[in-house]
Amino acid sequence: MKTITTLIAEAIELLKKLIETPSFSGEENQTALLIANWFDQNNIPYTRENNNLWAYNLHFDSTKPTLLLNSHHDTVKPNQGYTLDPFTALEKDGKIFGLGSNDAGGCLVSLLATFTYFYAQENLSHNIVIVASAEEESSGPNGLNSVLKQLPELDCAIVGEPTEMQLAIAEKGLLVLDVTVNGTASHAAHTNNDNPIYNALQIIEWFQSYHFEKVSEILGPVKMTVTQINAGKQHNVVPSQCHLVVDIRVNELYTNTEILNIVTENVKAIIQPRSMHLNASSIAPEHPLVQSGIALGRTTYGSPTLSDQSVLYCRSLKLGPGNSLRSHTADEFIFRDEVETGIALYIQILNGFLIQKI
Repeated sequence: MKTITTLIAEAIELLKKLIETPSFSGEENQTALLIANWFDQNNIPYTRENNNLWAYNLHFDSTKPTLLLNSHHDTVKPNQGYTLDPFTALEKDGKIFGLGSNDAGGCLVSLLATFTYFYAQENLSHNIVIVASAEEESSGPNGLNSVLKQLPELDCAIVGEPTEMQLAIAEKGLLVLDVTVNGTASHAAHTNNDNPIYNALQIIEWFQSYHFEKVSEILGPVKMTVTQINAGKQHNVVPSQCHLVVDIRVNELYTNTEILNIVTENVKAIIQPRSMHLNASSIAPEHPLVQSGIALGRTTYGSPTLSDQSVLYCRSLKLGPGNSLRSHTADEFIFRDEVETGIALYIQILNGFLIQKI
């Protein structure tokens, strides 16, 4: 078995290769080859479908529960604020710069190193499956959601996203609504008591003022925000419709279906959800996986940002090196020692969770 020091060095080398290989969401073929090479070099059999790759621990036992380790290898496109080449893995002042370094390359290589460390160990309390997934940034159809049906039943999961190696035990879900408010078209010079723009005002006010009853101790209240409004094409014509877009961040106490039902009951308009599957997720603070992290001095919190947790049906914990505030920013970076510490902490947390006490 490789030492942790060796795995750390190889993980950082892989991170730099991933940075220097463009992998926009839906276009991850070349980074998939790099991850396949990691498995090959460590003599780990794997399966690939589209640009998702997954592997099981050597002593997989169908009678045991299964722990999922997951992070993604796709990235957003670099924004115009970059002053450095986003595809050059520049290491300077303890930082590794480059697109995807923080979100979520550092997490992915740390989990790959951790999985490799445990791959051949016997007598673990859980099986381990690792999935290096695609299309996370775009919530695409060929991401983690597309391979779940091929995996065994999952008992719990660690999703690698930058959390400064603190324990995100809950994550808000996302529901985006297209709202069409109807009215009567007319000439602007004439009286019209059915102007859809005016009709939309009370609907906007409802979204602004309505408070959902269930408030999460971890994630707080459900938050609804009208983010777009569009109506009319000519200054002298009252349109027949006004279109709104509403962004709803859902706590773990509601499903997206429950939220949609409440909105539909209260809003007199045509409401069309863009998707229903990006639900909130959580894991109990008492869960042994969380407790193993707490025993190492890790703190718990609720995350407002969306990840592949939203497509999982099992209890899940978001955990990884890096800082979420750096994600999608110009000149993205991760500290080298964040990766080094991340791998060591992942291994320590899983030692506390997977190693059976005799």
